[in-house]
Amino acid sequence: MVKSYYNQHRAMLNTEFKKKFDAEKNPVYKSAVKNDFLFFMKKMDSIENVALIAALLKVKNLEDVKKLNSKITVSQKQEFTNPIEKVADYPGGINALRKEVAQLFYGEGVYSEAGNVKTNVVFIVEKDGTISDVKAEGDNFTFNRQAEIALYSISEKFSPAYNNGTPVRYRFRLPLALNFE
Repeated sequence: MVKSYYNQHRAMLNTEFKKKFDAEKNPVYKSAVKNDFLFFMKKMDSIENVALIAALLKVKNLEDVKKLNSKITVSQKQEFTNPIEKVADYPGGINALRKEVAQLFYGEGVYSEAGNVKTNVVFIVEKDGTISDVKAEGDNFTFNRQAEIALYSISEKFSPAYNNGTPVRYRFRLPLALNFE
């Protein structure tokens, strides 16, 4: 919902700035309008990132509350250890998932003095293909949070894993890296 809200506002602002840009005849003022637009969109990205972090915190809190309210039974724990006849898969495969995560990733929200940061994002693909319990495990806190936001923001559902012809929950691990230049 947060992503669609900001996409809608970004589209409206883009339309208004384009009208102003097209109406301007003076090249100097036209360049100023373009620079204002780029500056404004960068600020909009930053504001959207803060909203996405808040949404991530809400989702994680709701997942934690759900865990507290329903105790995990032994059969649910064993569900992850049973042999799987078909693993969960993202539409278009792992490369399509990586590409979408890269497009959704907000790199300016990552603070690092190292030239290279890595994380492993672990999540559950539920029986209906949705994802839950996204946790990024790496050395850089901001990179981990941005990776979690990107995973929660993907547009498609997974095809679930199957065991004996029945959809089952599946633990998925996605390694990610970011290089700073």
